[in-house]
Amino acid sequence: MTRTLPPLVIIGGPTGVGKSDAAVTLAKRIGGEIISADSMQVYRGMDIGTAKLTKEEMDDVPHHMIDVLDPSEAFNIARFTSMTTECIRQVASRGHIPMLVGGTGFYIRAVLYGTQFSEEDDDPSIRLELEKKAREEGGLKLHEYLEQIDPASAAAIPQGNVKRVIRAIEYYRKTGELISVHNERERAKEAVYRFAYFALTCDRSHMYERIDRRVDRMAEMGLVGEVAALAEQGLDKHSVSMQGLGYRQILDYLDGQATLEEALSKIKQETRHFAKRQLTWLRREKDVIWLDKEQLDDEQIIDEMIRILIQKGIIPEGKDKEWTDQS
Repeated sequence: MTRTLPPLVIIGGPTGVGKSDAAVTLAKRIGGEIISADSMQVYRGMDIGTAKLTKEEMDDVPHHMIDVLDPSEAFNIARFTSMTTECIRQVASRGHIPMLVGGTGFYIRAVLYGTQFSEEDDDPSIRLELEKKAREEGGLKLHEYLEQIDPASAAAIPQGNVKRVIRAIEYYRKTGELISVHNERERAKEAVYRFAYFALTCDRSHMYERIDRRVDRMAEMGLVGEVAALAEQGLDKHSVSMQGLGYRQILDYLDGQATLEEALSKIKQETRHFAKRQLTWLRREKDVIWLDKEQLDDEQIIDEMIRILIQKGIIPEGKDKEWTDQS
């Protein structure tokens, strides 16, 4: 007898494309609860720089994996998969549809395919050593080192993505296995959910415009004050929570290493690079359903998502009307 897999809706896409707003609208139509797949929104007090929705914007839709840790706490893939898997189980037990929403593709993949991690997979001493090497010798030198031990990973990881380069080297030194071999094995796995993986996209020039407006809006909302308050708590550029886009750059401004204009320009530039990497990651994923905001308006995108969810048997026909009538 075949076991029926639990349902899961995933909404991914590059930063600033409108994932959160689309997720809230879809959740209200299908009785969903949203689980954040953002590695920074887990932290309390980091609202502006991580673009968290306000209570009003959440529109009474339950949101999980947001504001669950203090910024001084470390957060990693092992904690994320454990906490998120339990969230999904609880949402499904209430008869609601779990919706995993965010741009951290590695985290989403780990949950979707049931990848097992443990806290022992992380080795802070190795990571600190490699981070120091990157600061002193530059990210290019670290990337060259990765190319020597794991050419396949070096080809797949951009030189500027120091965090992923460090992760690949750390994994090899900790386990003796190449992370490219590990990733290939993981890609061969079957999903542990009955799922639909949607990815929102738009024209690149429009995406960049949205990113620039978003950063300007963050500055107007008080990003500098938010980072200053975190710095007063003793957090600095080496803290895990301060690795998020926007936080390192504003710390440079607060330390007198850049003007505010330079810091904001750097945030925009690095966010654009990050969005390109997110799209590259998504293009490698299996079974992603692309929804282009240049071809469909917001209402058409939601209608198309619902049509596909019904077609895949993730929600029964009429489910969206049922939940709309209840709200």
